[in-house]
Amino acid sequence: MSNWLYRIGIYSFRNRKKTVATWIALIVGIVLLNQTIGGGEVDDFTVPGAESSQAVDVLKERFPERAGATAMVVFYTEDCSVNDPATAEAINASLAEIRAMDSVVQATDALGSPRSVSQDGTTAFTAVQFNDTTAALGTETYDELQDTAEMAEAAGVQVEFGGELPILMKERTTGPSEAIGMLAALVILFITFRSFRAMAMPLGAAIVGLITGLSIVGLLGGLIDIPSMAPRLGTMIGLGVGIDYALFILSRHRDNLAAGMDLEESIGQTNATAGQAVVIAGGTVVVAILGLMMAGIPFVSALGYAASIVVAVAVLVAITLLPALLGFSGNKILSHKAQVQAKELAAGHAAKLDILEKPEVSSQTGWVRWAHWVSHHPWRSSIAASIILLVMAIPVLDMRLGQADAGTDPADTTHRQAYDLLAAGFGDGFNGPLLVTVDLAETDSPEMVAGGIRESLVASDGVAAVSPPEFNAAGDTALITVIPTTKPQDEATSDLIHLLRDETLPTITEGTGAEAYVGGPTAAFIDQSDKIADRLPWFIGAVVAVSFLLLMTVFRSILVPLKAAIMNLLAIGAAYGVVVAVFQWGWGRSLIGLEEAVPIASFLPMMMFAILFGLSMDYEVFILSRIREEYQRGHTNIDSVVEGLGATAKVITAAALIMISVFLGFVVSDDPIVKMMGVGLATAVAVDATIIRMVLVPSTMALIGDPNWWLPKWLDRILPNLDLEGGANIGESSTVEAIDQDLAADSDTPVAAIADTTSEVGSNHE
Repeated sequence: MSNWLYRIGIYSFRNRKKTVATWIALIVGIVLLNQTIGGGEVDDFTVPGAESSQAVDVLKERFPERAGATAMVVFYTEDCSVNDPATAEAINASLAEIRAMDSVVQATDALGSPRSVSQDGTTAFTAVQFNDTTAALGTETYDELQDTAEMAEAAGVQVEFGGELPILMKERTTGPSEAIGMLAALVILFITFRSFRAMAMPLGAAIVGLITGLSIVGLLGGLIDIPSMAPRLGTMIGLGVGIDYALFILSRHRDNLAAGMDLEESIGQTNATAGQAVVIAGGTVVVAILGLMMAGIPFVSALGYAASIVVAVAVLVAITLLPALLGFSGNKILSHKAQVQAKELAAGHAAKLDILEKPEVSSQTGWVRWAHWVSHHPWRSSIAASIILLVMAIPVLDMRLGQADAGTDPADTTHRQAYDLLAAGFGDGFNGPLLVTVDLAETDSPEMVAGGIRESLVASDGVAAVSPPEFNAAGDTALITVIPTTKPQDEATSDLIHLLRDETLPTITEGTGAEAYVGGPTAAFIDQSDKIADRLPWFIGAVVAVSFLLLMTVFRSILVPLKAAIMNLLAIGAAYGVVVAVFQWGWGRSLIGLEEAVPIASFLPMMMFAILFGLSMDYEVFILSRIREEYQRGHTNIDSVVEGLGATAKVITAAALIMISVFLGFVVSDDPIVKMMGVGLATAVAVDATIIRMVLVPSTMALIGDPNWWLPKWLDRILPNLDLEGGANIGESSTVEAIDQDLAADSDTPVAAIADTTSEVGSNHE
């Protein structure tokens, strides 16, 4: 791999104008193509094979007029009754416009039934039934529905839109999320490099990758349903990994230049070493995220496709466009002082002094002193770190998967106001009705059976109201609406659904030939949670196994990947714990703008695991590759850990701070799910870059010693060889050879010292 990456780096450098022009043309073409034929965003939470999906299938076949999406249009008057003549006339005018919509099958009479008007007379609603799914209807239908409010609003009536279609078509914004992350990244990059050019380059590369990746995701939306959350997830991940990958490559290149390496050779060597680490790390992220397909849920799989595309493009930008940009920048990405020193080294002046003193200078850094202390106190370090992580993970034991309802959305949104008005006027459960579909094809007395089912539902605990059965034209299918007493997101609602499915309905339908299915949006979310909970252990096992095999191949070790897998699980467990404590338990929720405690989004643990396990590999690959390099030079195990950690700590810390800043920037979003992602990902990266990489990695490697790098000979022979250090076969560095010859000509310099120092310049990891 290193050979072709070396050649790509050299080609991009020598043809930098052509490379940049190609990328510009590619971006413009993809963006224009996306705007022309790209698909929109659609939230389809269907769970194939689940009971809620079976209910929909029965309705589509037998009762198609009730199989489409629904909406609730809520009318509210503060100073009078909705039945006042002038108000009622305006409401009925809007209702007439709703019924005139081509996509509307039926709309109930908002004022004609006591069940549709609140007891105080201030609130009324109409239930709208559409002829197709939310995915097929799209935003055009929702916009048309909103336009019907004009007549009622002109009479002073407040009109709000809730229910399935408005919630799934709601406008989602991230506010200043991206700007916060970018600003923080610029500050951290400038502090790290002390160069405006070096500061801007990683962010520019990340933006290029993000624009390209999101445009490709848009094109994919023309083929499959892409969830509305996908662009925000892609932005979050794309900014983080895009900046990180560029940062690692830029850091290696700067080190090479500072050591006096020729510009062209430095770019080639950087692409072959740091670039290969980026490809491996990015590939791991992509594989882990694509593992979301194991969930068997199209919505979750589509999120995985979107995130993996953005990551793959970020890797491509880092190994092709970035070398070209580095070629344009030359030595100007170094500080003025570093440029002078690099010129002296390249010219052979003071090379001996600077190179030979480099290890001594690095050994005085704070990171090296910290690594030295941890490595010489491994037991207390590893025990303390493990206790902290386990305590942080304790809330995971109480994790409850679910879906935050519209009651957690911003108060100024129409679906939130509709939610509040319906809850105040008719009860909390009115916002999450359950649709019980009854297949009566094999029943001798359909009406009697359906009536018995309704009576059983009325008598069930947790049920506030039950509608009379509604039959299709053939009389072989009935639909019964059940209103729970609790909110859609409450655990009691989930318990009610399971009670109806497992006990109530099977008991009443036994021996009748009827089949009853509990469906509706609320039930679909419960099905999604249950299916993900069943698949999550298998998914985690598969991702861990693939990552183990990759690390074993890269580092030729069994214990290193095993420890990495265990430590990554600890870090992710700690992140899960923080998410549960903040969002489900409500600890400190006001600090992030969350009004009330919410369940953990059903797909979040699986999504977080895929992303975090992949991202943690970035730091794992970069730090362990340097430790292994030092060990292969003949250093002791502890010295290799100390030098490797000291050499990589600065850039890993900067990368982690950038990633954390980007993720925390999304906490200001109005969407609770985006907040969860931001808090969870930021916590995991912080834990990974501090407790894991700076404490557990050095302490456990010091405890195990030389067996860290043990691999059975038979296994070593069959595994492919991935050389992260580059190797002699990458290319010939005239600069390194010149330095080698210059030092060798000096009779005062021991040959062994010369060999070691020139090897360090040539390899020069972060």
